[in-house]
Amino acid sequence: MIRDYLIERRSWICLFFVIQILILFVSYLDSAIPLMPLFYIIFLSMLVFSMFLIFRYHKETRFYKSLAEWENNLDLTTIAEPESPFEKMVEQSIVNQSVLLKKEATENLLMLEQEKDELLAWIHEVKTPLTAMHLMIDRLDNEKTRAQLNHEWLRIHLLLDQQLHQRRIPFMENDLYIEETDLKTLLFKEIKMLQSWCMQKGLGFEVDLEVATVLTDAKWLAFMLRQLLTNAVKYSDSSDILIKSYHKNGRNVLDVTDFGRGIDPKDLSRIFDKGFTSTTSHLDQAATGMGLYLTSRIAKPLLITIAVDSRLGEGTTFTLTFPKRNEFVDIAGM
Repeated sequence: MIRDYLIERRSWICLFFVIQILILFVSYLDSAIPLMPLFYIIFLSMLVFSMFLIFRYHKETRFYKSLAEWENNLDLTTIAEPESPFEKMVEQSIVNQSVLLKKEATENLLMLEQEKDELLAWIHEVKTPLTAMHLMIDRLDNEKTRAQLNHEWLRIHLLLDQQLHQRRIPFMENDLYIEETDLKTLLFKEIKMLQSWCMQKGLGFEVDLEVATVLTDAKWLAFMLRQLLTNAVKYSDSSDILIKSYHKNGRNVLDVTDFGRGIDPKDLSRIFDKGFTSTTSHLDQAATGMGLYLTSRIAKPLLITIAVDSRLGEGTTFTLTFPKRNEFVDIAGM
């Protein structure tokens, strides 16, 4: 700040030194003016000027120091009271801009909430004809056509489901209900939903549940499993998908293992990033890059740890480690 202040006042400082040099020059031209007293006067002038600069530095930089330390959070109470007319002009400009930004932020938030509500309403409206369409597909006689339509219907259903949960995630904590959840019931419901797709690809599931129940929110865990199972089916060819639960280090653990194409090692650190699909199959138009991102977002409030073990060309294992009961003491519903 001292350097900035000296740069700001450099014209005044230069003017002062020019005047002192001018006085010495006049004394040099006029021999009647004694030189030594002038040196004494210039020395005192420089001393007074230095003290004046120090005083003005503390007085003039107080307001600007508070601006430099301002957190830009539209809270103007932390800014020092302006004293000079120019400081008041700066403060008034900041106040006007803050009021405008607050107004725009409020309007944008209202528009965002309105768009979110409209999208949620649209998703719920679309579910009705989708359900009717599914019933109509089931009545088709042509088995091949029925399987193809079922697959496309499932893709639409899963994409809508992603959108629905994505809009609900910011308010997820208000919707949590932690309870003992039956894994078998939950898993078989999700597997049944993917049945037509699995039959089309010749896939099966091998389920080994040493742990029958886990402590979590059933609805949000179902969505997480839906994303993992969907990925497992999507990237598998003909091998069965293995699902098993067990105890490890005093915690309940659930593994979802496929024996598909696997994940490139250079992609492992990015698979939970929003919008990331793959570097090995970058032209895959069906991938949205949202499933694993949403899964990781949901895992945090549920205190579930997700680990990934994958080898390219050999398959992938997603491991969900559930929290202990005493870790849920701060979550409503326990």
